[in-house]
Amino acid sequence: MKVIHANRREFIKFFGRSGIAIAGLSVLPGCVPESKEGESASSSFPLTPIQPTKSDDLVLAEGFNYHVITKLGDKINDSETYGDNNDYTAFLPLNDKSTDGLLWVNHENINPWLISGYTGGEKTKEQVDIEMQHVGGSIIRIKKTDTGKWEMVENDPYNRRLTANTKIPFEWDQPIAGSAEAIGTLANCAGGLTPWGTILTCEENYHNFFGLRDLQEGPRTRQSVHGWEKYYDHPPEHYGWVVEVDLKTGDAKKLVGLGRCEHEAAAVHQEDDGICVVYTGDDKEGEHLYKFIGAEANSLTRGTLYVADTENGKWLSLDINEQPILQQNFKDQTDVLVRVRDAAKLVGATPLDRPEDVEIDPISGNTFVTLTNNVAEGNFHGSILKIVEKNGDKRSLEFAAEVFAVGGEEIGFSCPDNLAFDKNGNIWLACDISGSKMNKGEYAPFKNNGLYFIPTAGENAGKAFQIASGPHDCEITGPTFSPDYKTLFVCVQHPGSESEGMNSFTSHWPEGGDTLPRSAVVAIQGEMLDRLIG
Repeated sequence: MKVIHANRREFIKFFGRSGIAIAGLSVLPGCVPESKEGESASSSFPLTPIQPTKSDDLVLAEGFNYHVITKLGDKINDSETYGDNNDYTAFLPLNDKSTDGLLWVNHENINPWLISGYTGGEKTKEQVDIEMQHVGGSIIRIKKTDTGKWEMVENDPYNRRLTANTKIPFEWDQPIAGSAEAIGTLANCAGGLTPWGTILTCEENYHNFFGLRDLQEGPRTRQSVHGWEKYYDHPPEHYGWVVEVDLKTGDAKKLVGLGRCEHEAAAVHQEDDGICVVYTGDDKEGEHLYKFIGAEANSLTRGTLYVADTENGKWLSLDINEQPILQQNFKDQTDVLVRVRDAAKLVGATPLDRPEDVEIDPISGNTFVTLTNNVAEGNFHGSILKIVEKNGDKRSLEFAAEVFAVGGEEIGFSCPDNLAFDKNGNIWLACDISGSKMNKGEYAPFKNNGLYFIPTAGENAGKAFQIASGPHDCEITGPTFSPDYKTLFVCVQHPGSESEGMNSFTSHWPEGGDTLPRSAVVAIQGEMLDRLIG
């Protein structure tokens, strides 16, 4: 079965919203001229993009400014601090205001040398205990002050953490690896919002914390990177789920019905009858795109999980009662969902190039998926895939798959990761070139990771304009707009991650000087937001 990836000899760029068929997909044609410093794309277009830079700062295009809301190690209440490696963000307004609300922030991973002092050798239990407090998520209340800046409300009753020690039940009628609840949530990458005001946070690289095993019984077949299983023998099957969180109470549950894999994000659409459809991607080379169709209104507990065959435009059921091959290889539906990757391959799903973020265009209703890259297949720069459901019906089991954008020097970005749509359907794209590969080889022209604005209508439709560049080694993650579109919240994740230790930093962002590099969530504002979005 062929891996679908962007072959740059077949197609280079995209333009507009319609396309022609190439190799079983639709590829959007067009020509994207290179933007130059000091030039805008037309006399009426307000934005002058920045050029790629190696600066150890968050560099913004003219008309934007930023300020840090909170960073690694800041106290959010009397007993808890803001975690490491912030990623996905979500904003829940309070009192029907755009200037007061709860901000959820994922904490995806850890830099052990920075938070626990571990630099090699035997890791102690005390170091593991410190690290376990830095993953999961933060809930903080933030308000916009009279100066226009956002500030965290210190010691607000809503401020709280979910960590690797938080008890979280499984939303399922059978135990998972012998238990009705998991201890902790971790590897929280991207996520999504539900129509009823909760958030979804996705557990991605869970194997880094408690390893892997092929079956629920037996020893681990792969040890973890961080070695937590030495002191806490938690089942690996308790991680890799989409987790629903109520920001007002902190209550959480792991949604077994959506399957277990390295979930990057979850995009939710609700039909008029209250039934929800959820799209999720599995962020690994050769893995798959999934769709969950709920069975009950206003709930993500019961339903049918499908996996995409993008070559034939079919959603393939992962219901054991509908698939004889699953009946031959799994004990029951719970077993299918725990080992959903194996199930997807058995029914014939199409391998994809690291399906990461998944978002739904508010204008067209189509679903967009970032395929970050697949170096082993010669795809260094990734692409953006568009899913068009048959007749626009999210519950349809047929769709068309179109390559909407192809990364590379011609378009100006590489390794697309997080997406956000503004109210006009324009794309705000954050990219993720690995810190170890940044400014090297194929990735040298792009310099530090950036944030891009891509109009989807008008004379500049399909052109990528760089509006931000992050500090050394970081990725910019989690773009989320305030309800009035006056602020774009983003995270600067793992600046200085390539540092060799406490005596040799590659970054000193955000405070500069000789300070430690720290992940932080920032608010991007400025008159350019108004001019681009209106």
